[in-house]
Amino acid sequence: MKTDLPMVDGEIRKIDMESKKITIKHGEIKNLDMPGMTMVFQVKDPAMLDKIKTGDKVKFSAEKSNGAIVVTDIQPAK
Repeated sequence: MKTDLPMVDGEIRKIDMESKKITIKHGEIKNLDMPGMTMVFQVKDPAMLDKIKTGDKVKFSAEKSNGAIVVTDIQPAK
């Protein structure tokens, strides 16, 4: 599913398969008006977690959904 959300640079700090959350150190997320920081995100699709590992540099998009911030797309940075 393609969205018009901007892709943000980040680095995976922690992956929690059990609660389906990832910790990402990220740059500014313009669509959420959020400065760069390290924080925990929920993931829209748990299958995303199989494609990444701690320490990976990634590009991702995130949006607010039901009061939580959810990663909607994630891919290795080129």
